[in-house]
Amino acid sequence: MKTYYPKPAEITREWVLVDANDQTLGRLATRVAAILLGKNKPNYTPGVDNGDYVVVVNAERVRVTGRKLDQKKYYRHSGYPGGLREVSLREQLKRHPERVIRSAVWGMLPKNAYGRKLLKKLKVYAGPDHPHEAQKPRRIEL
Repeated sequence: MKTYYPKPAEITREWVLVDANDQTLGRLATRVAAILLGKNKPNYTPGVDNGDYVVVVNAERVRVTGRKLDQKKYYRHSGYPGGLREVSLREQLKRHPERVIRSAVWGMLPKNAYGRKLLKKLKVYAGPDHPHEAQKPRRIEL
C-alpha cells in the first residue's frame, strides 16, 4: 500500500473568519492552530502545509478564566543588560490585544521554520473590522 503525499498543486487554501468575542483564550488558540496546521481536512499530512488562512477579529474581547488577567505575564528583552520587561495579561489586552492571541497560537505550533510559515497565515485584529473582505473569508463558529 502506498502512502499518499499531497502535492502543492493539489492543496486548496481557504480564508476562515473567527470571531473571538467571549471566547476562552486557550480553547480559541487550539482550534485556530488546528486550522492553520490543516488538521480539520481529510488530507492532513504531518509536515505538509495544507492549512487555511485564519482571520481573527475582536481580539480585545477574548476571555480568560481564573485570575490570569493579573497573574499571567508576558516577557520581552531589549538585548541590553537589565532590559527584561514584563507585562501582565490585563495590560497586554489594553495595549496590544492581537499579540495575546498570536502568542497563544504560537505556543501550539511547531517551533521551527514550518511553524513560522504557518504563523504568517494568521491575521489578528483588535476590533471587528479587517482588510480581507476581498478574499471572502468563510465565517465559522468555534
